[in-house]
Amino acid sequence: MKKGLFKTLKERGFVEQETCEDLESILDQKPMTCYIGFDPTASSLHIGSLEPIMLLKWFEKFGHKPIAVIGTGTAMVGDPSGKTEMRKMLTKEQIFSNAEGIRKNLNQFLSFSENAHTEGTTKIRYNSDWLLNLNYIDFLREIGVYFSVNKMLSFESYKIRLEKGLSFIEFNYQVMQAYDFLKLFEQEDCKMQMGGADQWGNIVAGIDLIRRIHQKEAYAFTAPLIMTANGEKMGKSAGNAVWLDSNLLKPYDYYQYWINIDDKDVKRFLKLFTFLDIEFIEDLTRPEKNINEAKQILAFEATKLAHGEDEANKAKKGAKIFSKNIDEETLDLIPTCKIQKNFSTYIVDILVESGLVSSKSEAKRLIEQKGVYVDDFIIPDIKYQISIDNLKKDYIIIRVGKKKYKKVIFV
Repeated sequence: MKKGLFKTLKERGFVEQETCEDLESILDQKPMTCYIGFDPTASSLHIGSLEPIMLLKWFEKFGHKPIAVIGTGTAMVGDPSGKTEMRKMLTKEQIFSNAEGIRKNLNQFLSFSENAHTEGTTKIRYNSDWLLNLNYIDFLREIGVYFSVNKMLSFESYKIRLEKGLSFIEFNYQVMQAYDFLKLFEQEDCKMQMGGADQWGNIVAGIDLIRRIHQKEAYAFTAPLIMTANGEKMGKSAGNAVWLDSNLLKPYDYYQYWINIDDKDVKRFLKLFTFLDIEFIEDLTRPEKNINEAKQILAFEATKLAHGEDEANKAKKGAKIFSKNIDEETLDLIPTCKIQKNFSTYIVDILVESGLVSSKSEAKRLIEQKGVYVDDFIIPDIKYQISIDNLKKDYIIIRVGKKKYKKVIFV
């Protein structure tokens, strides 16, 4: 087991709050079993979940024993943290179907083992194993007795929701997450939990429960919630999640997300979402260096972690679309959409249908700003039409701005 994990995590920006000042020495003493939970509220995680995934990977790399808990039990209740209104209730079938997608996402990044005591590998657990068959009265008597309603309501995650209404089912979430930590402590000798800063109340409730029932110490730290330089929540792009599942978002589009991030985010994201040495990152992002080179390295490394080196290389090659000489192989890498020939010839309609813009008003604004190109021709006005019957080929390349494009095939 390598030493210096907690120091590395702090240096790279993963640590916001910690329950114990001695975590660095505790993690350096012997391999620690730790966990992070992922509720299957969708069929795929998006890059808003990359920070906890990277944390698990760092614990792997340093020889610890991480556990990824898929919340097939807690997802049936819904976490109120960070939400202004109640989450949509999912069916049991939807939750378990989503859980399979989450497992595949985690498998893209982590090394799985069935044995939680195998150093440097991650184990998967489903919290429905211990939550779904609970007897409600027994649970209230054995576990609920340790929770103070006044204390629970003091946590920020509940305070926010109380203003608009907190359902009783959501109120139980903290108790259930605390119970997760207790069961993992008992079954896997798990003594540490990590999570986002919005999970602080839920996490310390688990530590308190373990202390009350077993009179033993457990530990935790939280990571900062990642916001982009323009104040948006990490993982959102034009209102759409940047999915980790390649069936929902092609690896090249994933690569492009990183290429298009704000210059102010590059250094921070290189530290959080790659395993490149800090010294290399510091040198790469010096003011006199070309920030676009740093973005290309970030995009390549992030795509390699999520989708493998082959897909990262393809995505990198696909970026040649912005050069004058595009070969056929590169052309095949361009994101594609198909539009019926009789759909519309107006470029405004085609922009919306292709998904390059979200509305006609956005399309018109971009055209007026001379920001829309068809095969390197600047679209002059909003009434411009594509002469489909006169095309030399069955497709056009539409570019919006500098880096957003689609190959539109007319069928």
